[in-house]
Amino acid sequence: MSVSPIAETVTSLMPRARAELAELVAFRSVADPAQFPREECEAAASWVADALRAEGFRDVAALDTPDGSQSVYGFLPGPEGAPTVLLYAHYDVQPPLDESAWVTPPFELTERDGRWYGRGAADCKGGFVMHLLALRALKAAGGVPVAVKMIVEGSEEQGTGGLERYAEEHPELLAADTIVIGDTGNFRVGLPTVTATLRGMTMLRVQVDTLEGNLHSGQFGGAAPDALAALIQLLASLRAQDGSTTVDGLAADADWDGLDYPEADFRKDAKVLDGVGLIGRGTVADRVWARPAVTVIGIDCPPVVGATPSVQASARAQISLRVPPGQDAVEATKLLTAHLEAHTPWGARVAVEQVGQGQPFRADTSSPAYSSMAEAMRVAYPGEEMQTAGMGGSIPLCNTLAALYPAAEILLIGLSEPEAQIHAVNESVSPEELERLSVAEAHFLVNYARSKQG
Repeated sequence: MSVSPIAETVTSLMPRARAELAELVAFRSVADPAQFPREECEAAASWVADALRAEGFRDVAALDTPDGSQSVYGFLPGPEGAPTVLLYAHYDVQPPLDESAWVTPPFELTERDGRWYGRGAADCKGGFVMHLLALRALKAAGGVPVAVKMIVEGSEEQGTGGLERYAEEHPELLAADTIVIGDTGNFRVGLPTVTATLRGMTMLRVQVDTLEGNLHSGQFGGAAPDALAALIQLLASLRAQDGSTTVDGLAADADWDGLDYPEADFRKDAKVLDGVGLIGRGTVADRVWARPAVTVIGIDCPPVVGATPSVQASARAQISLRVPPGQDAVEATKLLTAHLEAHTPWGARVAVEQVGQGQPFRADTSSPAYSSMAEAMRVAYPGEEMQTAGMGGSIPLCNTLAALYPAAEILLIGLSEPEAQIHAVNESVSPEELERLSVAEAHFLVNYARSKQG
């Protein structure tokens, strides 16, 4: 099968793409000033802005969003009468977790076994590079056939909603005919996939207090109410015996009717240890794409090293609840809060604080833009047809954009396939996927512009 000129151009640009991704990965751009200096995010934002200016974008600016972060915006004019496409990525990243568990340094892009390793390589600094590659290939082929707005978020991983609120306050800024969110991924390497659904999310912190101060466990243990034990019992109430999420009043029995996710494949993707069972009931696709899922993502309690024989006076945890399409994140937050308050044992004092929230999302896959993308993916992935899958993660901005621009078509693609291990140690990106998805995006823009003519 012949190779398109666009694909040949993207191939020739891959060494430059690797060099640029290495520069971008080097910024320790975790949007949490308690863990990393704010200057790291500001430097990454500046790098993104310079990259947009170099590609001819106008009105490039680092937007100060209400959560204190910066999102970078730019506009690339297109031919007269051409549709406008909004391209999205984010430059902030998850913390590296245990840096000693990385085979190579997390903020140093390293090639190993045919993949490029580094925090943000797939999620989602690679997504921004994908957009750049597609636009450069189109320029080499005669020009970008659409007007392009680019928005690169600076706090997506924190779930603080800064860009969402900024967009609501400036609704004209991101208006577009179609929107490409470059922050999801193929179901499997080499299998072109668009993401049709996203679970929403609510994030709560719960604190349990029982005593004025810690007590000697020998003198008082057995009668004094232990806050850490109360918290453990409370958190256990969020799961049934089989591990299913159990929040009072929250439905957890929906079914997924799309692409199947075989259990053996999931065990391999999730690196489940031999002999350890999966949790929940229903198919894997039901559990990760169509049903709510609670996760305790952090606990404040004494570490084992240096622990003293004490009854704990206070304990705190942070809880993430993924909310599937068809459920409302605000209502889920209320139900989770009420559950925590109702299930706290021994009359312990409990305080619940909301720290993040985003609604679930469902795309209209029957829209013309999806036909344009399906055609583009046939070119980028010869012999393969575009698949439609769900994603258990959350991108709250999708619902904000859908509400602001109800006529806009929204597509979700990206580099975060299972082998990428996003949010874990040793995150990586497949350069082949970066290349093919850049080709797909470039052809999509051509197809989409053609579909709007006349």
